[in-house]
Amino acid sequence: MAVATFPIGPLQTNSYLIHCTDRAVAIDVGGDPAPMLEYLKTHSLKLDAICITHRHFDHMYGVAALEDATGVFAYVPQDDDSLAGTESGKGGVWGFPEVPEFTSCPIPIGKTILGEMVCEVLKTPGHTPGGVSLYFPEEKAVFTGDALFYRSIGRTDFPGGDHDTLLRSVRDVLFKLPAETLVYPGHGPTSKIGDEAANNPFCGEFRP
Repeated sequence: MAVATFPIGPLQTNSYLIHCTDRAVAIDVGGDPAPMLEYLKTHSLKLDAICITHRHFDHMYGVAALEDATGVFAYVPQDDDSLAGTESGKGGVWGFPEVPEFTSCPIPIGKTILGEMVCEVLKTPGHTPGGVSLYFPEEKAVFTGDALFYRSIGRTDFPGGDHDTLLRSVRDVLFKLPAETLVYPGHGPTSKIGDEAANNPFCGEFRP
């Protein structure tokens, strides 16, 4: 699986294009998708889906523009619908603009096919009520949004956040994945599940 990373938007959100054939999937679109569209064109890829890991404004700024350019709608976690009308969900906070409206439908939980790749959509709430991670078992890769970062975890002081819930998501869901699984977070560098399980400074809190 090829993974192209685009740190875009006002908070440099890691926006991803992944593909293993000529079908691609976009994961989070944090800003102007022009470099993502150029990548699709250069590599002769057809976009199959846009997947959003959680409904925070910095992960959705470019969704409408990517939809307009490709005709592909976005999958968004249904349990984050309560955030749609909040500033953390629609933007407009801290001087940032609001998120342009886009078409969406609920992302399917469990095993599905995205871009001709097997994907397991895992519930990993805590940063938001409905946050998900996208695990590709054949490629040993997981896209964690803002649930798990290199040596850190997501904030839980926004509306709908819950620290204990996030700890359980990391400990009981993400850390159960194979140790060699590559972690592609919503911000910052990549890591591996085993590396985070051994070295993440929050690990002391992960124990029951």
